Formats: sequence, C-alpha cells, structure tokens
Amino acid sequence: MTRTTPVQLTGILTALITPFTDDGSSIDAARLKAHIDRQFDAGIHGLVPGGSTGEFTTLTTEERKQLVELTVKYTAGRGPIIAGVGSTKSAEAIELAVHAAQAGVDAVMVVPPFYDPVSYEQLQELLSEIHQASKLPILYYNIPAASGLTLSTEQIAGLSNVGVKWFKDTSGNAPDFTELVFHYGNQIKAMNGWDTLTFYGIAAGNEAVIWGAANFIPELAVELWNALAVKNDLRRGREIWANIWPITKFLECHNYSAAVKTGVELRGLKTGGLRKPFALLKEEHQVELQKLLLSAQVKIN
Repeated sequence: MTRTTPVQLTGILTALITPFTDDGSSIDAARLKAHIDRQFDAGIHGLVPGGSTGEFTTLTTEERKQLVELTVKYTAGRGPIIAGVGSTKSAEAIELAVHAAQAGVDAVMVVPPFYDPVSYEQLQELLSEIHQASKLPILYYNIPAASGLTLSTEQIAGLSNVGVKWFKDTSGNAPDFTELVFHYGNQIKAMNGWDTLTFYGIAAGNEAVIWGAANFIPELAVELWNALAVKNDLRRGREIWANIWPITKFLECHNYSAAVKTGVELRGLKTGGLRKPFALLKEEHQVELQKLLLSAQVKIN
C-alpha cells in the first residue's frame, strides 16, 4: 500500500520501544499492541518504530519487518508512522524501505551507516536510492555521536535534493539546530530528537518532535505540546516542562533505551527488558526514576 497524498507530520511522535517476550527471543505482539493503544489513548499523534529507542541494532532484518507490519496493524490509521530503516548496508536499507512502503507507512527514517562514516556524496547516493526505490519521503536521522558523521547546516539542508523532507536532530547542537529551523526551514523541516531540548524545539516552532520519553510519559508530552504549540501558552508550558525536564535529564545520563523501557515498566507495562548485553536499569536507578515520576505527578504501578 502506498500513499497518494503528501503526509503532514505534526505533534508528538513517539520513538517507539520494541517489547520482547520474557526470554528476549522474539517480539511480543500482545505487549506491542497494549503499548500502542496506551500511546494513542493518551493523545500521541504518531509513531516511529525501529529507531534507536526501538533497539533496531539488536533486531534481525525479518524482525524489523515484523515490527513495522505490527505497528501499522495496531495503529489502525490513528496516526502517521515513520519506519526506521537505517543500516550499515545500502541493500538492506533499501529492502527495508521498500517493505515499509508496501506495509503502509507514511515515511522512512534513515540514520547514516554507522561504525565507518560515509562521505557526504555517499550519503546522498544512499538516500536517493532509498527514495527512488520506496517512493516515500525521508526523515534524516542526524545523530553524529552514533553515526560518526557530522554535517554542516548547509549540507543537512541540501539533503532535500535527494528525497529528504524532514530531519530528526539528535546532535544536541542547539546553535546549528536554530540555524536549520529559522534559516533553512523552507528546504527541510526540523524535528527535535534531543530530550533536554524538547521544550525549545516545540517553542521554536517545530511542526513535530520525535520523543522517546513519550513511551512512558505520553500524557505529559501531549500536555506540553498542547500548551506550547496549540494554545501558545508559554507560562503553562514552562510549568509542565519544569516537571518533565528532570526526567529527560535522567534519561540522558543512562543507557537511553534501558531508561525508557524501565520507565514503561514503572508505568505497569511489561517490556521483556532489553536484549543482551543490555539490561533494564539497576534497582537504585529505578528508584531514582520512580521518584522523578512521582514528583511530576505521574501515576506508576
């Protein structure tokens, strides 16, 4: 199934976790459905499966396809889906993108090949091939710490020539992000993906943000979006952010996927933990996160 009209991405897009069975051997479909239902019940606007928070590097190619198919099925048209298809191999990234298009997603997210960074020209070629093969718009995942590839603002904006419509910024570079938002906004649309800069991203006018913390604080995430982006209520937004910011700071001080899944478990949904060698946070850090949630008046189970 392919989309015939351009997709508009707006609001809080959750960087979706991947729930596993208790032994970690496979994706747990029932847990994924329960988690997706909770997201949309809380007012989340869309989902981004198969990204860093979704532990894509621990999934097989077939599991990545399964995750996309299940997410489309359980979303049931309630919001847009951007499927992560990044890989160290062009052929796999293209295969995943074509599959995602056939499964019915709205766009694909592409992180550059990691471990050995590619050149800018090689990146352009890869993105162009993905776009041409899938016929889907691309969201470029800008995460230099993981990809080893640092691009200038002009280079990021220039990716609009090879099918990139948006970029998720997980660089933590606020000045470059600001330039991309206000100087290059007509070429490429910015989506903040750095937790502690979420308030700024929304206040700066991002049409959407991609947020891993929304997995376990979806209500607060939507409340912040509504205050800043919908009601233009800066004072209320600051009040909400005062509760959220300590949680985002905590996430950035730990293994991110582990901290997010720990948060989901504290909210009462089983995740199956992480695949080895990774694991949920140790008890002392679980207690710390629990205190932060309670301080933010988030209900835990």
